[in-house]
Amino acid sequence: MVDRIDATPEYMESQRIGRFVELKSSAKAFIDALIPGYERDLYNIIGRGVVEDKELLPPIKDNRDFNLGLIKAEPGKGASPHIHATIEVFFALTGKWAIYWQNRDGARHEVILDPYDTVSVPIGLSRGFRNAGGETAYMLAIVGGTDPGRVEWSSETVDMARQHGIGLDENGDLAVLETTAD
Repeated sequence: MVDRIDATPEYMESQRIGRFVELKSSAKAFIDALIPGYERDLYNIIGRGVVEDKELLPPIKDNRDFNLGLIKAEPGKGASPHIHATIEVFFALTGKWAIYWQNRDGARHEVILDPYDTVSVPIGLSRGFRNAGGETAYMLAIVGGTDPGRVEWSSETVDMARQHGIGLDENGDLAVLETTAD
């Protein structure tokens, strides 16, 4: 049996509600988001998830067992291949979204999600996504776990990010890399 609790409207408003008009987004939530073709905005709603932009804070911090974010992308934009240590669920809100993955043998696959379609991507599967429609689109992303770990990027993505002056610091947060003049 679950212990019952009480909550005031003020508590709910300040700790348990994420109002869309008040959400802050980040166009640099991940190292790949600054690479041409992978641009997108991410809104954290519940928990920090696996976001690499330490300034993107969610309005609802209690992320027991899951994290919830909102992705906004222009046509053709999305995320490069990556791996999570927890399940990731995508729920298309608007537009068409391509969810693609690559097996260990190199076989590539893709499925198109229409509004309200959902996919649950298993742990350890290299996946990415892109807006496959003709207009700006939104998609919910749910990452499992209270502490979902960090994104595992392919070496190709890390190299492309480095070419654009982006990397990760010792904590796994986004960092602008120092460049040296030749």
